[in-house]
Amino acid sequence: MMNRSQNMDHYTRLKSFVKEAPLEPGVYLMKDETGTIIYVGKAKVLRNRLTSYFSGDKDVKTRTLLAHVRSIETIIVSSEYEALLLENTLIKQHSPRYNINLKDGKTYPVVRITNEDFPRLFRTRYIVQDGSRYFGPFPNVQALDTMLYLIETLFPLRKCKVLRPRTAPCMYYHIGRCSAPCVQKISKEAYQEHIERAIELLTGKTEILLKKLTQEMENEAAQLHFEKAAQLRDAIRSIQQLNATSTVVDFDEQSRDYIAWAESGILSTFTVFSMRGGKMTGRELYRTRSAADETESLMQFILSYYSPDRPPPPLIYIKLKLAADDTILQVLNERFGYTPTIRIPDEKRHEAVLAMAYQNAKEDVLKRQKERGMGPALEELQRVLALPQYPERIEGFDIAQLGGKHTVASLISFINGIPDKKNYRYFKIRSLEGAIDDFGAIREAISRRYSRLLAEGAELPDLILIDGGIGQVNAARGVLDALNVAVPLVGLAKKEEELWLPEAKDPIRLDQRSEALKVLQHIRDETHRFATGLNQKLRSKDLALPSLEGVPGIGSRRAAQLIRHFGSLKGIAEADLAEIMQIIRCSESVAQAVQQAARVAEDKKAGKAGRFSYPETSGKMDLAANLAAEAAEWQEKGDKPE
Repeated sequence: MMNRSQNMDHYTRLKSFVKEAPLEPGVYLMKDETGTIIYVGKAKVLRNRLTSYFSGDKDVKTRTLLAHVRSIETIIVSSEYEALLLENTLIKQHSPRYNINLKDGKTYPVVRITNEDFPRLFRTRYIVQDGSRYFGPFPNVQALDTMLYLIETLFPLRKCKVLRPRTAPCMYYHIGRCSAPCVQKISKEAYQEHIERAIELLTGKTEILLKKLTQEMENEAAQLHFEKAAQLRDAIRSIQQLNATSTVVDFDEQSRDYIAWAESGILSTFTVFSMRGGKMTGRELYRTRSAADETESLMQFILSYYSPDRPPPPLIYIKLKLAADDTILQVLNERFGYTPTIRIPDEKRHEAVLAMAYQNAKEDVLKRQKERGMGPALEELQRVLALPQYPERIEGFDIAQLGGKHTVASLISFINGIPDKKNYRYFKIRSLEGAIDDFGAIREAISRRYSRLLAEGAELPDLILIDGGIGQVNAARGVLDALNVAVPLVGLAKKEEELWLPEAKDPIRLDQRSEALKVLQHIRDETHRFATGLNQKLRSKDLALPSLEGVPGIGSRRAAQLIRHFGSLKGIAEADLAEIMQIIRCSESVAQAVQQAARVAEDKKAGKAGRFSYPETSGKMDLAANLAAEAAEWQEKGDKPE
């Protein structure tokens, strides 16, 4: 029996696990010490749901469950709807101890279209293999009933369970709810057209119908027929809710597997989703380490995964197209006496399942990366670049500008492959005076950064990364040499992802799977994000100033004060007049003019028609708004007023 200390260890380990759980919708499986599934749950956001088990006071049932949980497995799906369906399937498959025992065999309803000359269409919970067509399942029964009512209203299909010849049609014919095939009031072909249109509704081909219903709803509302408009609104919502196509339950009886994989350096994770009897029976994850290419890794996995105890299904979906003469098919035939079909998806539903499998594999690779740390990648980087020491601290630089305006350089810092955001910096480039010169901008940024570190006696990085090619690298090296700074330097050129060392004649080209390359790409992308963000912020402020300077009594100094304090035109538009008056020490009428100018400029930027108008607005304030709008136009066109 577990003692209290052991239980606390398990609890702490699980609590740590759920903090890193996926942020996607999905299903979670809680297992006991033998690996048996004891609870299956669904979640709109897996991390949030799982975290809730380990926070706050819990009732007796939850405490009892957690006392027996030793591991948790997650399966990512595409939506909360999919999670609901998969949860239902897995509960029926595994009968977990702490889930409701569905002994009555009930499941979510489906829509059945019978295999007859004049088919019936109705809701059911039972599947009969008699050639009937099925659609669903539908967890939202209320929305399904609304959809069926809509179908009944639009398409006069028969209601009687058994179609017998009659001499006169029933009441449903006279109220327009049945086309009376029992008295030959409709041909088989015309009736089938109604069926096909109903199928379009059930399979999500509803764009034209939704537009028509929306127009009808708006017309009814305009005529104050609110009850009818509400009915149409409910019908539209039901159609939208039921438009989703399930990727975890369908009615294709053919057994099939979906194999997807994700890689990061030598780490690979394969995911297999198995569909049996029209239902997803679960997900399996397999972790490997491989330096082989994608095709070779896949072949090795397939040959090791399928065995006499687990023969391949007739159909396997993957994302690679195999060569017609690929030997894997021959090997599978020799092993199992038949050749499964291996193909890329040929329908959207198969693409969706494969995409879901890939998302699960990708999530696992990211988790493995965190567990493993960046040590191996940085060791590879040290070896590739022949660095004198392990690159624990790396600093990266990038330049952002637009036509020579607001040129900025970003400096970001990574420690052991992890962003060190408290040491991010940026430099507004001063030496170029509007000239477009990335080399000059790099020189200024490098000079300012490392002159300061030298002056302060601060620690220098182990490696400097420049976003660029040989030109930018040599420009930076010249400054470092002048400062007598012997820090190794490398450039990463975007186009071919080549590494450039100072004075090199040829670049270093790493395999795209190289972990060292992935580290540098991550740093380069972060420098670019940081530089571009600041550049856009400066441009945004630059655009706002003319809008405010058009207000009589507001010059560049006061406009800059307002932008600094409120952050944007939107902030000014929503501010209290008293606060505006206090910031720039102006009268109430000027503050009102400033606020209206900001509102007009914001509306113009958003593409809205019209303009703000206030009863108390003076002619002076109207002039201010017009000047602000004109200033915004000049700024957008890049022109200056005469």
